[in-house]
Amino acid sequence: MDTSALEREHEQREERGLLRFSTAGSVDDGKSTLVGRLLHDSKNLLDDQAEALKKASEKHAGKGAFSLALVTDGLRAEREQGITIDVAYRYFATQKRRFILADSPGHEQYTRNMATGASTADLTIVLVDASKGVLIQTKRHAFISSLLGVPRIIVAINKMDLVNYSQEVFENIKRDFLEFSTKLTIKDIRFIPVAAMLGDNIVEPSTKMPWYHGEPLLEYLENVYIGGDRNRVDFRFPVQLVIRGQDTYRGYAGQIASGSIRVGEPVVVLPSMRQSKVKSIDVYQQSDIESASTPQSVSITLADEIDVSRGDMIVRAGNIPRIQSKLEAIIVWMGETALNLSTQYVVMHTSRTTKAYVNAVRYRIDVNTLSRLPSALLQMNEIGRLSLTTSQPLFYDTYDRNRNCGSFILIDPATHLTVAGGMLIDPQPEESDSTSSSTGAQPTNLHLESGNVTREQREIKTGQRAMTIWCTGLSGSGKSTIAREVEKRLFDNNVPVYRLDGDNLRSGLNSDLRFGNRDRSENIRRAAHVARLMNEAGVTVLCSFISPFEKDRQLARTIVGEQNFLEVYLSTPLATCEERDPHGLYRKAREGEIKDFTGIDSPYEAPITPDLSIRTDRQTIEEAVALVEETLKKMSRL
Repeated sequence: MDTSALEREHEQREERGLLRFSTAGSVDDGKSTLVGRLLHDSKNLLDDQAEALKKASEKHAGKGAFSLALVTDGLRAEREQGITIDVAYRYFATQKRRFILADSPGHEQYTRNMATGASTADLTIVLVDASKGVLIQTKRHAFISSLLGVPRIIVAINKMDLVNYSQEVFENIKRDFLEFSTKLTIKDIRFIPVAAMLGDNIVEPSTKMPWYHGEPLLEYLENVYIGGDRNRVDFRFPVQLVIRGQDTYRGYAGQIASGSIRVGEPVVVLPSMRQSKVKSIDVYQQSDIESASTPQSVSITLADEIDVSRGDMIVRAGNIPRIQSKLEAIIVWMGETALNLSTQYVVMHTSRTTKAYVNAVRYRIDVNTLSRLPSALLQMNEIGRLSLTTSQPLFYDTYDRNRNCGSFILIDPATHLTVAGGMLIDPQPEESDSTSSSTGAQPTNLHLESGNVTREQREIKTGQRAMTIWCTGLSGSGKSTIAREVEKRLFDNNVPVYRLDGDNLRSGLNSDLRFGNRDRSENIRRAAHVARLMNEAGVTVLCSFISPFEKDRQLARTIVGEQNFLEVYLSTPLATCEERDPHGLYRKAREGEIKDFTGIDSPYEAPITPDLSIRTDRQTIEEAVALVEETLKKMSRL
């Protein structure tokens, strides 16, 4: 079987193999009964479990009683009060699929517990009592699921027997929920009418609701497709452990958080930014695996000797996550004591642990109305947006793009208890919406916060996104000419812009560098860092460098950031460049007066996949400049 077939088989096994789902419902909606019925009718209760359940039921409700709700309500307080308090995890399986069920409480007092249960779910079952309809608690459960990135919801409209299995009641509840759900970011919502106490539409189709033509609950759970949920694009490998073998083996072990990787692919180690290639991929009792993907746990070896330790991250070259210490996040506060701005909390993000201060609480979210309320602190079970600063930068993607690399927890250093779960979001300031203004909350605007002017604030004020346009090619290919013309065009269009080249860098910042391969690489590295700093200041930078080596250009792309880097390759043939030879450099190189001259006795590694390639022997300067501008527009860079 070839490698691609193995990958497809692995993906299909993951997609159909395990489904994580959570439940949520208001008190007395019958959530625990539904879970008990699902486990009982799918033959996932052993005889001794059923006997223990019968005894517990008789103890609380009298002889002959059999309460399915007690299957997951295991705490004494839960059984005495008839409510779910803590998250109960149950593993069960059918012939088609394996499941991990997180039975979560629905009461507002236990919001933190529900958030815990939904945080890793592929799906949430939200119960609605058919006799009561959509309640405020129902909306709160749906909002928390949406906030935590759960991609799909089943709305189980329960107790249909109490409304005589009425289709009209079902349709009215469905309409009310769909009207509210337009405010949420849930891609798939299904509605299933059930009667959990009697078993209607739980495992077997109900004969009492012939107007419902969908599948029962278990059938949907067995067949729902979740393969598209995982981020398979951005390779992120947080290193958990360094494995040293008896020989020279040095492997970096961990679980692939997202994406996939193959042997031989170029990678970058964060935070050192050192580059290498994947030498081998090993899994338990197997070696020489050609590729691996999320959520596999593997050990990776690299072709080069690089200092890598726990908390570092290996990513694909050219696809770098955000590397920042100043962060914006939505958090669920779980601590029994309120958030304290003077406390230095511990952040755990993937395999990285560092310290952090909360700078400010932007607002608190009213989970019942979705409005934003001004707040200086957060109390237990409250949800809000805040800014924080970490002592070491985190390597992350936003939560909506990558749940594994966009989530973190805060730990109280004094008690070692988890006090918050957070979701990292785009740091760009948000405009207030109609709900926030209606409640008197102050809109988020571009005023300075904590004395810092952010890159986003600069870009919004200028109306332009700062970019680095990297022009590479042989001497005489037209790099500087085109860079000057593009600079002029952008300047005329009120874009803050500056041009960097060998003349203005080697006369100052890089005056200590010569022209050997190592110094050339250092020249490019410094230029890239200058370009990034200028981008951070809101200035678009045009870089005009021969930059002959692919690894140096990839490093420059990594330093600047994939989303802000446009590589323009002047692919003019050597013969044309020699004919132009404005400074007589090629002639001197041919005569031996200049050593290690690119294109003569030193190689030029052409870009493998440049963003734009231009032949200046075939196109005029005006055409080349127009191509650069057009490419910027197509890439939504202006």
